[in-house]
Amino acid sequence: MKRTTLAYLTLLLCVAPAWGPGHPRQRVAQQRKQTIEYLQSLQAKSGGFRAVPGEGPQSLRATSSALRALKYFGGEARDRAACVHYVKGCFDRENGGFTDQPGKGEPDVVTTAVGLMAVVELKMPAEDYTRPVLAYLGKHVKSFEDVRIAAAGLEAVGKLPPAADEWLDMLKRMRNEDGTFGKGDAKTRATGGAAVAVLRLGGKVDRDKVLAALKAGQREDGGFGKEGAKSSDLETSYRVLRAFHMLKDTPDVKKVRSFITSCRNDDGGYGVAPGQKSSASGTYFAAIILHCLARRASEEPLLSPTRKRGTAA
Repeated sequence: MKRTTLAYLTLLLCVAPAWGPGHPRQRVAQQRKQTIEYLQSLQAKSGGFRAVPGEGPQSLRATSSALRALKYFGGEARDRAACVHYVKGCFDRENGGFTDQPGKGEPDVVTTAVGLMAVVELKMPAEDYTRPVLAYLGKHVKSFEDVRIAAAGLEAVGKLPPAADEWLDMLKRMRNEDGTFGKGDAKTRATGGAAVAVLRLGGKVDRDKVLAALKAGQREDGGFGKEGAKSSDLETSYRVLRAFHMLKDTPDVKKVRSFITSCRNDDGGYGVAPGQKSSASGTYFAAIILHCLARRASEEPLLSPTRKRGTAA
């Protein structure tokens, strides 16, 4: 009996990870916990999330960003029931869209798309919202940015819009002869955003030309940026990394991770760019980029969110 017990204890010592406070994995776990706490602190008592800590207004956009970031970092809203109530209050059933705050303002394409994403994250009955949202988007989508965010929202519920061919025609008219989008130093951002929209709508892109344009746009700081901007930002970097992810490729991953780290603040959140204050949107962009990188790599990246199935809108 003693020999059996000794052998069992020896086996436990051999297989148990000796992770002390200074071990990299332990630091990652602590950082992830801090980020989850930061995101949870943005939720107000009435259920919605603020864009930044404090007493500012809640918004559906911040709520959707925070919910999705929490999922990718392995957390959840502190008060899910209150959050469900908040999102329900933002739905304008008469118009079929979502407003940014319950009972205030008019729906628009962006708030309607992110509202649908919030419905999915909260596991609300998507069928109660999908049909009126499809009708609303069919009437109000007019521009490329409308198409881009609408396609993302509908991907979350696994639906193609009735106007998918029309939207694809719009994107086709924007395309350069070589299969890329945009001009000059706007090409990488434009190509990334448009390629993702095309793929979400069931279209096809010239993979080699698109990847070449994306890789050419990675900056010295490791990220990707807007036209005319000297530094990168997480919002543009997400557009580009999502395209890489859908095309099953990656840029220089080490440099991307370094850039994401440079956007992290002491409160556990992320600014949209280095030196900027933490926000729900900045933290979401960091989370989704890390998620995309984790799905493309066999090793666990620095501060990687838990790996979960699902879309990465």
